[in-house]
Amino acid sequence: MFINREISWLEFNQRVLNQARRQDLPLLERIKFLSITASNLDEFFQVRVGGLMLLQRAGKNRPELTGLTPTAELERIRVRANAMVAEQYELLTAELLPLMEQAGLQPLRMDDLDEIQLGDLERYFTTGVAPLLTPLALEVETPPVLPNLSLVLAVELRADDAEGGSRMVAVTLPESLPRRVHAATLENQGYVMLEELAARFISHLLPGEEVLGCTPFRVTRNGDIAVTEEEGGDFAREMEEVLVARKFSDCVRLEVPESAPGHMVARLQALVGADALSTYRVPGLLRLVDFGRMAFEPGNDRYKVESWTPSWPASVDPALSMFDNISQGDILIHNPYESYEPVVRLVEEAAADPDVIAIKQILYRTSPNSRFISALCRAAESGKQVTVLVELKARFDERLNLAQAERLQRSGVQVVYGVKGFKTHAKITMIVRREHAGLRRYCHFGTGNYNEDTARIYSDLSLLTCDDKLGADAAQLFNSITGLTRLMQFRRIYPSPAMMKQRLLELIDGEIQRARQGEKAAIRAKMNSLNDVEIMEALERASQAGVKIRLNVRGICCWYPGTAKGRASTRIVSIVDRYLEHARIFSFHNGGDKLVYIASADWMSRNLDRRVELMVPIDNPELAERVLGILDVCFKDNTQASLMEEDGTSRPVYNHRRPFAMQAHLHRQARQRARRQERISRQTLEPHLPKKER
Repeated sequence: MFINREISWLEFNQRVLNQARRQDLPLLERIKFLSITASNLDEFFQVRVGGLMLLQRAGKNRPELTGLTPTAELERIRVRANAMVAEQYELLTAELLPLMEQAGLQPLRMDDLDEIQLGDLERYFTTGVAPLLTPLALEVETPPVLPNLSLVLAVELRADDAEGGSRMVAVTLPESLPRRVHAATLENQGYVMLEELAARFISHLLPGEEVLGCTPFRVTRNGDIAVTEEEGGDFAREMEEVLVARKFSDCVRLEVPESAPGHMVARLQALVGADALSTYRVPGLLRLVDFGRMAFEPGNDRYKVESWTPSWPASVDPALSMFDNISQGDILIHNPYESYEPVVRLVEEAAADPDVIAIKQILYRTSPNSRFISALCRAAESGKQVTVLVELKARFDERLNLAQAERLQRSGVQVVYGVKGFKTHAKITMIVRREHAGLRRYCHFGTGNYNEDTARIYSDLSLLTCDDKLGADAAQLFNSITGLTRLMQFRRIYPSPAMMKQRLLELIDGEIQRARQGEKAAIRAKMNSLNDVEIMEALERASQAGVKIRLNVRGICCWYPGTAKGRASTRIVSIVDRYLEHARIFSFHNGGDKLVYIASADWMSRNLDRRVELMVPIDNPELAERVLGILDVCFKDNTQASLMEEDGTSRPVYNHRRPFAMQAHLHRQARQRARRQERISRQTLEPHLPKKER
C-alpha cells in the first residue's frame, strides 16, 4: 500500500513537533524542536510545494503513485500545513511562552517597558539598526524583489495626494542583526524582538512621513529550480544562474500575522503574487526558527538537556598515525557518540605525509570553515596529486560549494563537478601511499557528509580500511566518475545507479524465497526515507511471504503492508531524538550468514536511479556485530520512537515502567568502550613506566 510522499513528510514533521510538546523535556530542548519544525516547513515549501506549483501551472496534472494530482496534493498539503502551524502556535502561546516568562527568557512587549528602557532601545535603533535599513517603495512600475525567508516590515505611509490615499514601502531586517535585542537597561529581564523594535521607531527612518500602519511579513520563494546541464556548458556558471533565479522565483507562501490589517495583506498579496490559498495568517511571531538558537547559546543550562561529549573511538590509538591505526585492522566510527576527529585527522595527515602521493575525495556538503578543504589545499600546494569531486547541485549549499571549489582550484586541486544528469552523493575518500611493499590505498567510506559541524549532531557511520579489494573498487569508482566510464567491474561495493538497486532487489527476493521454503527470513534496515516503487513492491511481496521486516525510517515512508499477513510480520518505526538519525544500514538474514551494509543512499528513486551513491559491505565480523547492535536498539526504543500506522500517521511508543532510549544507550556504549580501552592501554603501559609515574 502506497502513501503520499508529501503527506508522509508532514507526518515526519509532526513527530518532531511531538517532541516539542513533551513536558518531560527541558524548556530549551522543546524550543529547539519547535524551531526545527519551522525550519523543516521552510524547506518543504521551497522545494516540495514549489515543485508542485510549477507542475500545476504547467498544466501537468498526472497523478502520482497514490492517485493524487498536483492540484489535489496542494489542497491536502494546505489543510495539513495549516493545522500544523495552528498547533505550533498553540503550543508556543499556551505552554512555552509562559514557561519562558518564568525562566526570564521571554520576549518583552514594547508597551510594557518604562521610559528609561524605551530611551535606551531608541538609541540602539538609531545607532545600530537604522543605518542598516533601506526603505523600498513597493507600488512602483518595477517593484523590488523581496528576499526569500527574510523578515520584512510593510510600512503604510500617507500618500501626497488630495484624496487621502496611502502608499507602502518595505524595510528588510538584515540577517546580520540579532533577532532578539538585549538592551543594557533590560538587564536580565528579557529582550525585545527586532521587528517590534523597528516598528516602534520606524518613523526615524522616514522623517516627514506619516506612518499609518506597520506589519512584519515573510515571503517564501520556489527553490525547486533545476540545472539544464547542456552539453559543453559551463556548469559552475549555470549554478550561479540558478542561485540568481531563486531570488526572483515565484512566491509559494506569504506569512503575515493574524493582526495584520486586511487591506495591507491584500496589497502584499498583489505585490508578491500570492493568492488566498498560499497566504498563511500566523497567530504569533514569525520565523520561529530563530528561537532554536537559544538552545545552543551559553548559559541557562538548567533548561537544556545534559551535554554529551563524544568519546574517542576505542579502536583508534591517538598516539599512532591514522595510517598505522588503519593498518592494524578496519575501524568503525559512530559519530557523534564517537569523535569524528580521526576522519579529519586522516586527511590532514595525508596532506602532510611525504609518502602520500595522491588523495581523491567526493564532497557533497562541507562546513564553511572546513578543515578538509584546508588540508586538500595544503596537499595540492605541496605537490601531491589531489582530485576532488565537488557536487554543485547540493540544494541550498550551492553557493558555498562554488566558493570551496574555487578555493581548491586556486591551490592546484583538480576539481571535477560531477556526472552529467546525476548528483554525486557518495561519501568516499581514497589516499594512495607509498610503503615498503609498494603502493597502498587507504579508504574512508561513510554514510554522512565530510562536515565537521554536522558530525556533532548527525548520527552517521564511517568505515576506515586499507583492504585491497575495497581499495581497488574505490579506485575504479573514482576512475569511472572522473573518466565518465560505466560503473561496472566492482568486487565488493555496489554503486548506484548501476548496481545498488538491483543488488537490493536480489537480496529481498532471496529472503522471499527462503520464507516460502519455510526457512527463517528477515530484513532489517535503517534509513532516512523510503519511496522507491520497485523496492516498495518487493517489500510488499516479502511481507506477504512472511519475511520478518523491521524498518527504521526517520522521515518519508511511502509504504505500509497492504495485507493483514504483511502487517503481522512488519514493524516500521521512526526515532526523533537529540541527534538527527542519518546513517543508512541494511541487513539481510541470508540463511543465517547475515549480510550487513552501510550506504550513502536511502531507498528512494532519486538515490537509486538518479544519483551516484555507494553501498559498502561490513565483512569484519566484530564490526558487523556492532552495526547489527545499532539495528537491535532501533527497535527496542520505547522513549523516542514512533510506530507507523496503516494510514501513514504514527503514534509514540512509550513504556514508562522500563524506558529505553536508543541514543542514550549508544552514548553509554561508546563511553564504556572508550573506558575499557583506556584501562587496557594503562595496564599495557604501566609495567614500562617508572614507579613514580604509575
